[in-house]
Amino acid sequence: MSMQFGYVSPEQIMKDRADYARKGIARSRSVVLAQYAGGILFVAENPSPSLHKISEIYDRIAFAAVGKYNEFENLRQAGVRLADLRGYSFDRVDVSGRALANVYAQTLGTIFTQDPKAYEVELVVAELGTNEASDEIYRITYDGSVWAESGFAVMGGPSDVVATAVRESYQPGGTLEDSLRLAVDALGRDESGETRHLTTSQLEVAVLERSRPRRTFRRIRGAALEALLGQGNRDVTETPSDESGD
Repeated sequence: MSMQFGYVSPEQIMKDRADYARKGIARSRSVVLAQYAGGILFVAENPSPSLHKISEIYDRIAFAAVGKYNEFENLRQAGVRLADLRGYSFDRVDVSGRALANVYAQTLGTIFTQDPKAYEVELVVAELGTNEASDEIYRITYDGSVWAESGFAVMGGPSDVVATAVRESYQPGGTLEDSLRLAVDALGRDESGETRHLTTSQLEVAVLERSRPRRTFRRIRGAALEALLGQGNRDVTETPSDESGD
């Protein structure tokens, strides 16, 4: 039996798609999530004031992503619509982070195996529990794989370097200030071993805050962020990036 000209094995197709997606995600800027005593902290290196990597999905659920902005924004909007529909049709308590993570995993898995181009995205869905032990953090990769994280999660950019920096100093039950400084310090690391100073204008920060009633998502910016970091309002000149809105 002769082999058809131009044949590519399914294994090679999957490998090529995975390599393509991983390279796109690695070009993005990193995001760090960390549990702290009062909730879940989200910190992203993101100089754009209007294109968010971190967003609220529902009352106690938040979403963070890295990669192609238009791709993960479509997923975010779909998640918001699904959560609203389920909460309206049944009850608000029926909307869960685990269910949303499963839907995202199925969607990304289908795209990865059936579409010509894999999505260059990695997502986190986090749900705030009544205490730190009941918090849920799910990381969903480009191929639909789901990982349940505990303590912290890192996505995008030099993720191995950033994750190592977080792991070395992370302490469960830390304060918001300590967790924020740890995340910002880790985001400033790069593969060459150099450490960059990130100012508040380069950061996107939000929390799921346990003390807030019902809707627990809150963005931290401006003077409040500067106070937490102990920084003045110092801006730096931004350098061009290969990312499209991320």
